[in-house]
Amino acid sequence: MLTKTIIKPPKSPAVVGPYSHAVRVGDFLFCAGQIPIDPKSCSLVTGGIEAQTERVLQNIGAILEDQGLTFANVVKSTVYLTSLADFVAMNEVYAKYFTENFPARSTVQVAGLPKGAGVEIEVIAHF
Repeated sequence: MLTKTIIKPPKSPAVVGPYSHAVRVGDFLFCAGQIPIDPKSCSLVTGGIEAQTERVLQNIGAILEDQGLTFANVVKSTVYLTSLADFVAMNEVYAKYFTENFPARSTVQVAGLPKGAGVEIEVIAHF
């Protein structure tokens, strides 16, 4: 039987609901969707989609780092945007973190995200 381990990275912002930052099961790490919350102020990052995407990926990076992983370990990502008009700008920032052997990815437009965020990204990583 696989053990489920709850991950609570100290460098991550507090969660905004009844969920965990990530859960490890076997050789996989399932990361909850991250929105652009600054871990120091616990407030939403202001600015355009570039600044928000940067913060989201930094938050994901903190979770991965806590588990001894990098973005190279990510096998699947899902990007939620409140406007697909932001796709190109989001993708430019995303490409700074995922540089080769890209994970599978889905990108969808949603009606809204927590705290009024413009982007949310969740990932699955493999150890």
